[in-house]
Amino acid sequence: MIARLVTGIATSPWMRAALRYGAIALAVLLFLFSLRRSGERAGRLVERLETMEKMHDAQRRMLEAAAHRPRSRDDLAEWLHDGQF
Repeated sequence: MIARLVTGIATSPWMRAALRYGAIALAVLLFLFSLRRSGERAGRLVERLETMEKMHDAQRRMLEAAAHRPRSRDDLAEWLHDGQF
């Protein structure tokens, strides 16, 4: 019964054309879904990169501030006395 139905579908030129166009439409649809997924993944990577850049900028500023701090209490006292703060 099923074999006869499949054979009938395969022999009809209209059904073969419909199956061909259906397969093409399915392939295009799957391609568009994969393209959308790739775009979402790229968006997440851009967001992660921006977050990392902000974090590295904050770390760099903290290291620069630590590099210019007074080394001892005497240096701090001199800075306060000279008004460098």
